[in-house]
Amino acid sequence: MNRTVLATTAASAVAALAIAAPTASAAPHTVHVKSGHTSVTVAPAIANALLSNGIAPIVTRPGKPSLTTVGHQPTLKATYPVTGGSLTASPLGGTIQHKGGLKFTNVFNGRSLEVKNFTINLTKGQLTGHVAGTRTRVPVFKLDLTTAHVKLTKHGADATNVTLKLTKEAAGALNTTLKTKVFTTGLTVGTAETHSRF
Repeated sequence: MNRTVLATTAASAVAALAIAAPTASAAPHTVHVKSGHTSVTVAPAIANALLSNGIAPIVTRPGKPSLTTVGHQPTLKATYPVTGGSLTASPLGGTIQHKGGLKFTNVFNGRSLEVKNFTINLTKGQLTGHVAGTRTRVPVFKLDLTTAHVKLTKHGADATNVTLKLTKEAAGALNTTLKTKVFTTGLTVGTAETHSRF
């Protein structure tokens, strides 16, 4: 009888562990992003460098431009509405989609380039954008999360102080199109913060 009790108890314990233990192939839980906003703040030194070289950054609709200060220095802030996407918490990944864009114009020669409908790709650590007038989507910024603060809640995700570094593709496209040399690979353009709601 004791052997029967022990065998039954052991079998029950193994069954409980099998149910409780996650399988290696289990997919991470995905949540769908419904709304929110993302703001990009240009570093004051970069804003000054662009303007001194005749490059004017213009926020395009439905993005909204505003003036802010960083270290008591005035600079440009652009805010874009979040329109969709999906995120996973563990591991942190997924995408956040936006409407609106950023148009760079060289006032010395009239040449311009607009990148719009940004997508934050947390899985790849990139912010991509659609080049206006083409079917091309390019990586615009590399996302540096080393100084970022990320908070996940039941109803949303917030990330602040995300450093934006210009990609090789974006720097090359901007220099070539605008006929300038002001853009360089790895240039720290500013910071971003995003507030997404599920």
